Amino acid sequence: MLGLFRRRTTTSLPFQRRRLTADEPAVVYAIGDIHGCFDQLQELLDKIADDARHIAGRRILVTLGDYIDRGPKSASVLDWLCGPAPKGFERISLAGNHELMMLDFLDNPSPTSRWLEFGGNETLASYGIDIRDFSRTSPRERLAILRANIPQEHIDLLQNLPGLLELPGAVFVHAGIRPGIALAEQHDEDLMWIREPFLSNVWEHGPLLVHGHTPDVAPVVAGRRICVDTGAFATGVLTAVRMAGTNISFLNTKAHPQQVGS
Repeated sequence: MLGLFRRRTTTSLPFQRRRLTADEPAVVYAIGDIHGCFDQLQELLDKIADDARHIAGRRILVTLGDYIDRGPKSASVLDWLCGPAPKGFERISLAGNHELMMLDFLDNPSPTSRWLEFGGNETLASYGIDIRDFSRTSPRERLAILRANIPQEHIDLLQNLPGLLELPGAVFVHAGIRPGIALAEQHDEDLMWIREPFLSNVWEHGPLLVHGHTPDVAPVVAGRRICVDTGAFATGVLTAVRMAGTNISFLNTKAHPQQVGS
């Protein structure tokens, strides 16, 4: 009965989601956790497009996961991800832990699911689902409501988001990586969920690590680690890091880019 929403079965590998690699582009813009803040996303995309107008060569737009929950327009964000990339850009969208929680919920849509407490209520509301009515229905009726309101293309997108992107000199992931473990051996659970010991580790060598998941009032630059989750659903500030060679700066929905290093 729940097969419509079921994810791929796990493999013998320590990770399930595919990993991507790409050649070095002229510029990369990596956007932090969107969390249903579609209006802020549109504002930030306008700034990115304006910034990139005079940049020749390949331009990559990376979104770092957590597209849904907490903010008011999760369904609109997923519509955008299912549509074409902004003109002149390649878009690579990674999976976050909130996408995994939503998929688990769709496999077992229980009104006591922890996902509902972590922003799932807002996501269901963005599809026109009244959580109070939804919670009073039977399991079969809940499944029917989900099928009627959540487009299958959204489910397909969530199921197939990659877990990691590797570019020359940089790694992009939602939450982080576990120190001391080779990149090829990292587990999905860490890529989507880790905070410690990732955040307290001193990353002074190796590729630049770009991630979201752990919000702060401003982007965090700590050695070779950059976090661009600025808590858009709570602060209204959605942030992207701009990387052109060794030149690193930020764009956000409240201020102009600020140069932080090269």
